[in-house]
Amino acid sequence: MIPAKKIVRYFISFFAVITLNFALPRAMPGDPVMNLIGEDVYVSEATLAKIRSDLGLDRSFFEQYLNYLWDLIHFDLGHSYHLHREVSEILLSRMEWTLLFVGLSVILGAFIALILGAFAGWDSNSKISRFLSCAAIWVSCTPPYFLAILFLYIFAFKLGLFPFRGFYSTFDVGSVAHHLFLPITVMTLFTASRDFLVMRGSVYQEKQNLYVLYAKAKGLYGKSILFKHVLQNASLPLVTLVALDFSFLFSGALFIEIIFSLNGMGQLIYNAILARDYPILQGAFLLIAVSVLLVNLAVDILYSFIDPRVRSKQ
Repeated sequence: MIPAKKIVRYFISFFAVITLNFALPRAMPGDPVMNLIGEDVYVSEATLAKIRSDLGLDRSFFEQYLNYLWDLIHFDLGHSYHLHREVSEILLSRMEWTLLFVGLSVILGAFIALILGAFAGWDSNSKISRFLSCAAIWVSCTPPYFLAILFLYIFAFKLGLFPFRGFYSTFDVGSVAHHLFLPITVMTLFTASRDFLVMRGSVYQEKQNLYVLYAKAKGLYGKSILFKHVLQNASLPLVTLVALDFSFLFSGALFIEIIFSLNGMGQLIYNAILARDYPILQGAFLLIAVSVLLVNLAVDILYSFIDPRVRSKQ
């Protein structure tokens, strides 16, 4: 069970996110009305005032904020200025692709890091462990967009093994897998590299503890100690990092979606920033923030099952 103080903390975080989602887009320079009609188009002041009134931008900041909260209570995310559709419909059509892209990257990266990091931390002096550690440091220090450009140049432009853009040519599993292979590979490598370093360090620390020596005294040896005793305790930092990965990868996915021309949440947010489309930005940021909060809540619950000490403190 989640203690009441944590639920209150999540509620306060959610309210802060709602407020920031409203304030940050409006803090950007630029006029959404002028972006909507175009800078080269001349319109009268009366027409501009009419457009602002229709969009609700003629009201005070506080009035707009109250209307925003009222719409959220009624599960209304608003209407896009430029796409002329309900924001909820737009987000649902884009979110499913980004979740597929980011979700697979997080899961694959965590699984790879769990296995390789455990072995590398257990046999920390081996050549393979040192090689994997150096490779992980190199990848984790490389910006995801640079890896994306590098992979796109080598495997798409030079070798022609993968398509340059899009989620699919024909809507089937083979085409989707072919188009998403490079983006998912880039994000998986980046995620796995950071998770690997954490897992390797965690296993290395855990194997110094006395319960490992006690396990050896009982007659256990080698990998049996690693998988029966060390792995569960060492995986706790990795579980926390996976929760953080969701928030980080959503921002990283924005650049990768632009590079690979994937029409997901990243492209949507990028275009909404350029257009000053406040409802799209508010809805997208809210959806991402809620996803991150839910993942962190799930991690809190998972922690209590993995580590009995957490349950005893609740």
